[in-house]
Amino acid sequence: MPDLRSLLTEEDVYLFNEGRHLRLHEKLGAHRAEREGVPGCSVAVWAPNARAVSLICDRNGWQPGVNALSPRPHVDRSSGIWEGFVPGLDHGERYKFHIESTSGYRVDKADPFAFHSEVPPQRASIVWDLKYDWGDAAWLQKRAQRGQHGGLLAQPLSIYELHLGSWLRHPGGPASQAGRFLSYRELAPKLAAYMKELGFTHVELLPVMEHPFYGSWGYQVTGFFAPTSRYGTPQDLMFLIDTLHQHDIGVILDFVPSHFPSDEHGLGYFDGTHLFEHEDHRKGVHPEWNSLLFNYDRHEVRSFLLSSALYWLSTYHADGLRVDGVASMLYLDYSRRPGEWVPNEQGGRENLGAIHFLRTLNADIARLHPDVLMIAEESTAFPQVTWRTQGLAEKANATRGSGLGFDLKWDMGWMHDTLKYLSLDPIYRRHHHSALTFRGMYAHAEHFVLSLSHDEVVHMKGSLYGKMAGDDWQKRANLRLLYAQQWALPGKKLLFMGGELGHVREWDHEASLDWFLLDRPEHRGIFRWLCDLNALLLREPALYARDFASDGFVWLDPDDADHSVLSFLRKGPTEDDTLLVVLNFTPVPRSDYRMGVPRAGQWRELLNSDAATYGGSGQGNLGECLALDAPHQRQPASLRAHLPPLSALFFKHA
Repeated sequence: MPDLRSLLTEEDVYLFNEGRHLRLHEKLGAHRAEREGVPGCSVAVWAPNARAVSLICDRNGWQPGVNALSPRPHVDRSSGIWEGFVPGLDHGERYKFHIESTSGYRVDKADPFAFHSEVPPQRASIVWDLKYDWGDAAWLQKRAQRGQHGGLLAQPLSIYELHLGSWLRHPGGPASQAGRFLSYRELAPKLAAYMKELGFTHVELLPVMEHPFYGSWGYQVTGFFAPTSRYGTPQDLMFLIDTLHQHDIGVILDFVPSHFPSDEHGLGYFDGTHLFEHEDHRKGVHPEWNSLLFNYDRHEVRSFLLSSALYWLSTYHADGLRVDGVASMLYLDYSRRPGEWVPNEQGGRENLGAIHFLRTLNADIARLHPDVLMIAEESTAFPQVTWRTQGLAEKANATRGSGLGFDLKWDMGWMHDTLKYLSLDPIYRRHHHSALTFRGMYAHAEHFVLSLSHDEVVHMKGSLYGKMAGDDWQKRANLRLLYAQQWALPGKKLLFMGGELGHVREWDHEASLDWFLLDRPEHRGIFRWLCDLNALLLREPALYARDFASDGFVWLDPDDADHSVLSFLRKGPTEDDTLLVVLNFTPVPRSDYRMGVPRAGQWRELLNSDAATYGGSGQGNLGECLALDAPHQRQPASLRAHLPPLSALFFKHA
């Protein structure tokens, strides 16, 4: 342990106050150290408007004043930081900061930089050592190689989104065990094996940062440096990520810099003033979520959030961050009526401070971690979300420009249009054919992830299975067709847990998934279909290598509304990679359906969603179709195929 008076240097304070400190978690909070040979902890907290600050803990009986902190001066003014040394305070001990404000307000606060916390509803922070012996060097080396020369977005990417508390729970046994959470370590081998079987390249974890209310699914964060202790220790989460990496599965973490809860022990009204949040209610409170909004114009807040993002990438080896609520950050009038918001200094509705923060965040991560992905959950038409910011180094094929600098953005439009279309009785689909083709108008404006996320299966929206039209057989066929379209269109893929089971119930965060569905052949068929779609994605470059090149996708016939059929080509790096995809959105089989193709000869049927093994009717083309030198649909050759009911077919030249 270092023998020192303070971990903070004058440079640290300067960078913090300038909004450019990127490793603030190494300086603020509680860190084991020695002073004159006496072991303990060096502690520091930002509370510029406090009159007095103490560290309270088991060791001092939680009595304020016993371990009082002192204000840290900086050049000719106060730094706003209180610091001190607490003898004997050691790994595993609980603590809080007792803050007395200049207005007389007194409060006990959890450490904003704590690495570990008590299990909610308990609220104390815990002194914690983050040492861990990682075993994922081979994965990190491969990741770095893929990230070179813009290669990240030219890789196959299919993401399995899951909530750790409700993916799988303890199956039974003693009453004390039945239905309890599995720990990070218990989940690790099960999740890794399941992902290998399904074939997803990445998992995305709903926020694992500490949150007081389990029902928020992690989106109301109080511990921006502490994984939730509901499932174990920080090292247990490291073990989970390490295990997935050793099985060649990437890990994306949800990151929530958009808002935070108003729980008294958290960031809100931290030192008796609106420190992390805006003081103006019209800027500082989210009316829809009843949570507090960060003040991105405050330099120290930017240092806090930048350090948090980089901490999860470096300390926990995360392979990317999915940034939640970007739309709510970008607009001052988000979810507000006229008169409930304040225009920016230019008279507009854009949150200029948030835009600056997001550009800075993505620029810093591009520089320090060029082999990770930054993904925006952004639901508006804000321009150039996945374009590089002017003057910054290019990364992952991102375009130079005045963009926000993300690598990928969720395609909410595709999700809404497609789910609405598939909820229609097929007899009416011919009148809504544009819902399937409208995406072509904007598909290459951004780098998109086609997402079917947790948001689509909660709050009385029902399951994906339940959204499909028709009887049970047709629902399953429509669901397979939905996944086929998702995997066939340009863009990366994301599916929330349970979708692979054909989950009938809406997602319930208080219960495990209905794993018994895998014992039913008709639902096992949906699982197999996703396994085979992922396998096809991994082995066919046409489905990923040119996702964001406009010539990587070619319509054959986008306008066959009368038959509710779509046909198109996906092109890879070479002519031999080309795939033909045809989707029949009605339960009516189509015989001798003619399509243009770039080459004559045999075209193998790679996948058929109507195959009996997937729960279909077993119709198809006996494995292949013959293309003749007969030009059609701007192609030099053509073939005729049998289209089964509610089916997707993938062909490749033999």
